[in-house]
Amino acid sequence: MRFESTQWMRRILITALCTVAASAPVATTPALFAAATLPPTKPLRVPDFKYERYTLPNGLTVLLHEDHRLPLVAVDIWYHVGPVNETAGRTGFAHLFEHMMFEGSEHVGEKAHFKYLEGAGATGINGTTSFDRTNYFETLPSNQVETGLWLESDRMGFLLETLDREKLTNQRDVVRNERRQGENSPYRLSREEIFHQLFPKTHPYYANVIGSHADIEAARLNDVRDFFHNYYTPNNANLAIAGDFKPAEIKALVEKYFGPIRRGTDAPPVNVDTPPITAEKRVTVTDTVQLPRVSYAWLVAPAFQPGDAEADLIADILGGGKSSRLYRKLVYEKQIAQSVDCSDFSLKLRSVFSCNVTARPGITAEQLQSAMDEELDTLRTKGPTQAELDGARNQTLTTLISGLQSLGGFGGVADTMDYYNYYTGDPGYLPKDVKRYQAVTVASATNFAQSMLGNQQRVIVTTIPGKKVVNDVPRSPADTDANVKITPPYPQAFEDAQNWRKEQPKAGAPPTLHLPVPTVFSLSNGMKVYLVEDHALPVVSASVANRSGSEANPEGKPGLSAFTAQLLTEGTKDRSATEIADQTDGLGIRLASLGTMDSAVAGFSGLSNTTDASFDLLADVVQHPAFSPEEVERVRKQRLTSIVQEADQPTQAVQRVGIKALYGDQPYGYRPIGTAASVKAMTRDDLSNFWQQHYGPRSAALVIAGDVKEAEARELAERYFQSWTAPRAMAAAKLPPPPAAPTRKVIIVDRPGSPQTVLYAFGLGVPRDTPEYPATLVMNDILGGVFSSRLNMNLREQHGYTYGARSRFSFFREGGPVYAGAQVRTDVTAPAAKEMFVELNRIGKDPATPAELKLARDGQLRSLPGQFETVDEVDSQVEEIFNYSLPVDYFAKLPAAFEAVTPEAVEQVAKNGIHPDQMILIAVGDRAKIEPGLKDLNLGPIEIRDAMGDPVTDMPKQ
Repeated sequence: MRFESTQWMRRILITALCTVAASAPVATTPALFAAATLPPTKPLRVPDFKYERYTLPNGLTVLLHEDHRLPLVAVDIWYHVGPVNETAGRTGFAHLFEHMMFEGSEHVGEKAHFKYLEGAGATGINGTTSFDRTNYFETLPSNQVETGLWLESDRMGFLLETLDREKLTNQRDVVRNERRQGENSPYRLSREEIFHQLFPKTHPYYANVIGSHADIEAARLNDVRDFFHNYYTPNNANLAIAGDFKPAEIKALVEKYFGPIRRGTDAPPVNVDTPPITAEKRVTVTDTVQLPRVSYAWLVAPAFQPGDAEADLIADILGGGKSSRLYRKLVYEKQIAQSVDCSDFSLKLRSVFSCNVTARPGITAEQLQSAMDEELDTLRTKGPTQAELDGARNQTLTTLISGLQSLGGFGGVADTMDYYNYYTGDPGYLPKDVKRYQAVTVASATNFAQSMLGNQQRVIVTTIPGKKVVNDVPRSPADTDANVKITPPYPQAFEDAQNWRKEQPKAGAPPTLHLPVPTVFSLSNGMKVYLVEDHALPVVSASVANRSGSEANPEGKPGLSAFTAQLLTEGTKDRSATEIADQTDGLGIRLASLGTMDSAVAGFSGLSNTTDASFDLLADVVQHPAFSPEEVERVRKQRLTSIVQEADQPTQAVQRVGIKALYGDQPYGYRPIGTAASVKAMTRDDLSNFWQQHYGPRSAALVIAGDVKEAEARELAERYFQSWTAPRAMAAAKLPPPPAAPTRKVIIVDRPGSPQTVLYAFGLGVPRDTPEYPATLVMNDILGGVFSSRLNMNLREQHGYTYGARSRFSFFREGGPVYAGAQVRTDVTAPAAKEMFVELNRIGKDPATPAELKLARDGQLRSLPGQFETVDEVDSQVEEIFNYSLPVDYFAKLPAAFEAVTPEAVEQVAKNGIHPDQMILIAVGDRAKIEPGLKDLNLGPIEIRDAMGDPVTDMPKQ
């Protein structure tokens, strides 16, 4: 389950609003460009957004949005409960209960919630907790929506019958593992400290959403049962359903499943005062990080109150992207910061406006603060320019409309109806919301900066390298709650009348799957064009892909491909890097370029009224990169710092060490970013030559998805790419033969004081074009690919060792690793490793049961439409067709391929693909605490390596 533990989500308001369409004109592109004038934009075709709201007699608010674009239905329920309803000493209850809601209800069965949804082909199955609310959601094939309503209603009405002390004990462990996972991440402690400084201890926003270790461990059975009685009631919730349904039928189902649930007592009102900050507060936090970070934070207007829209746009102007002031001054010009990020986190009581700036190596926190203060003073004194304000507004409106593509999930149509309904009382608030942003002026934005972002109104938290201090506590005694007597919540007569709920609803007739088959044509210069039309919304995604990923790197130059790809958007012959950033922001598009293991891609996503201008920009960065010496050196410093930062991220360290131990000096043995030595050694000529040798029309494909007709696509492709006459690109690099299968061993990466161990086993996998691709995915779901997998049910649900365990195949062009593991409690590292290898051995010896096979195969098959919800997703899938030379109708035929997967095929790929005795176990954690236990397991010889994967001289354990 995902939760918003620190609530440090960039542009959280916009994310939450991103699923409804604007009803007012979008601002035109501001005239802030000094060069390379863009083609004019077209009038925006604004989509309609219709909804219906009604209330059941028991108080449940129901929100409906009918949409037949895909055979999918999203179910999203918001309970009006979060830390805002908690008190000091009882923090984390809302999030703990989020976990309890997945443990099984009376008629569904223990730990069966995910199994039913996965078998139905649901995607986006999750729950989140924020300060003000808790939500649960899933997107299902339209013929399976009744199963979703059955599950959600049963845990709303009948959870307490099965809530016992064993489940509570298990989930306390899981939640605390989740907290440790956060504590193990860099800068997470300082994020929590900001809220400690902004709010008094008695305030519900003071504590982390997840709660403290002490409060989580102190939660008792009667506490959580009372919490459920008070807040998990139909009259304290709203249910949103969006997608492919008939209103009369869905209303009948809602009445059937939710109507009998009894109304609860009204939740007590929240009466909390939030005292203002009247004098600057400064605090320093030590953490196991490589680089200092400075974080500023202010209390600003509550969600949707006057000043809230200004806060969001100012956050974007100040630190929202490459065109923002802090990025341009600190990252681009002065090059004293590695990254900047500003956000307005809108909340019910008071919102939090914050900026985080991470230093470059050798730069002090004091230097960052001085530069930040200079920019803040200028903003308060002069305010934003009209062009800056228009650019931020365009980005906001683009995000609003683009989000309409997603029916469900966090930030989807259903969730947005719930969001608006909760905060404004109007699920269709969008037109008013758009007007809020359009009403923001330079004067009102300047007034916000002057009145709300003052020096005496702020909190400054500085993070410096040092010891990580966490306040963990022991587990509760084994007999905790043993004597608690459970009182049935309902009379027996009512329980008997609800026995019809014991059977899972039968699915309706399966919808016909129409997965896209792109239209393909070629330009006279040899460039292929793939087009998937979708005119439901005025959105478009386009990318230029070529097969020049990391596997094409010359020997001794890991990272060259990705370095080259990043520089595409950092300046062309006619546009500087800052002009590209300004034009991107002004158009309201997202423009990016990156390199992966098998490909390099540059692309944009935005509104279709800017398609012409966006193509002009994309074509320029792909065909005319400047590789100016100044930009090469600037980006080099960024990449070197990113490599340094990987040592702070144990999950990245385990990947780097795992693939290097498996593949050695072959291309697959390095992450795309490369190594510090290789990045330092690369010259401007290396980068330019790589582009000349590997980028060209004959080795590239233009992929277009969305609101573009074929005639327009042909005209755009010919106008912007027909003249690309680069010489024939080199043939795709041929990798050396795969390395011999390793013998099992254990590698420890020492992180003294780490609250968790990142524990993964790596082995040799299979290529993307393997005929057994469907069977391998099915087998992996059984092993560790989904929540109900063997690995997760063992390590998380049975033993409580981890927040989540998984396995995955990296299907590269000529192979790639398979890995399995989890982030586990330090003190259970060895037992977790033992259980992990139990499951890795069992998958090849204990074939999947018919139930497991059906669950995994049905889940893969039925979830396919959910992989094509947005134009970005369609674009990405079509890129796969090109990158891996798959048939153009590959995805259209994929459902039949999954249906044809046999038990024998799954058993065979398990035996061929998982070899536990040839897997390398990587453990990133506190060596002094984990090495003895791992040694006792006798899994193989033990090596000590650093976070870059290089062997280190053995040293005394700390």
